Amino acid sequence: MLNYIWAGLIILSLVFALVTDIGELSRDRYRNGQPVPVTLALGAGYDPAARELPVTVRVDSARWAAHYGTPLAVPPSYAGVLLQNADGRELRFAKDAALPEPLATIRGMISERDNDLRGPVTVTAAPGDTLLEAAVRFGQVRFVKMVAISKAAIDFAKTAVTLALSLVGVIALWLGMLRIADKAGLISVIVRVAEPVFRPLFPEIPKGHPAMGMIVLNLSANVLGLGNAATPMGIKAMEELQTLNPRKDTATNSMVMLLALNTASVQIVPPVLLVAIMGLQINQLFFSILICTALSLVVGILSVKLLGRLRGYRASDPMQDPAPVEG
Repeated sequence: MLNYIWAGLIILSLVFALVTDIGELSRDRYRNGQPVPVTLALGAGYDPAARELPVTVRVDSARWAAHYGTPLAVPPSYAGVLLQNADGRELRFAKDAALPEPLATIRGMISERDNDLRGPVTVTAAPGDTLLEAAVRFGQVRFVKMVAISKAAIDFAKTAVTLALSLVGVIALWLGMLRIADKAGLISVIVRVAEPVFRPLFPEIPKGHPAMGMIVLNLSANVLGLGNAATPMGIKAMEELQTLNPRKDTATNSMVMLLALNTASVQIVPPVLLVAIMGLQINQLFFSILICTALSLVVGILSVKLLGRLRGYRASDPMQDPAPVEG
């Protein structure tokens, strides 16, 4: 079901972006190909042989607002550079200059790497003056929303790969430690110690089953703020619970309870990342974290217990009706 929801959201966003882009193209919001007037102030006069001249770009807000058909709160001038070569002249505004819309979008589309507004410029005044009237033509801007969605998809794909690779080492480390603890008999000791406490929450788990030990380790890592350690332990706990599940396509009450406890984020010690960011100031949030995690824990446990008593949920409980569901 979640896959259908995500697919629907993606399709909806693409349709919305396409409709918006077509509307902007029909209105010619970015005035593609149309020059906009500017005044260039040269500090030491105009040198036709110079390849790069620092200039002050003076902007008439009223004329620019009329050009783009929208009110523009632009400063009276910008720092810039006039580049000259055999192919012509190009005006570049200063990098990271404060620009209103739609100029900021134009800059992002035509100069993503350098983040400067640029375009070929035609000087209309006679060379030799220190004040030149000119017209600059910015690059073509089309399908802004579709490009933004494509870039976001690529960026998140990179993030997903980076996150997956970073977790491989952590998961391998902790699963290896769990394997050693299992061979040494530590898991059995943890199960015997923690079983009386967790038995009311997980009554379906048989006595002495390793799933209880994995659950205890998972929740202990969460309590101590070790999120990276809790992840492989939680995965291993779910795998052990799945071995007790007679219907593999339906979650048992124990699985739901474990998921609720992890979602509640049971923590006493603040997360390591938060401590690294805030330092000693984290002590100011200790009681707030404790209260929030206690309330979320209570709500999570009560929700699972109460919903599990409803007729519809009881009917789908694999432990109540272990026969596999057809279709």
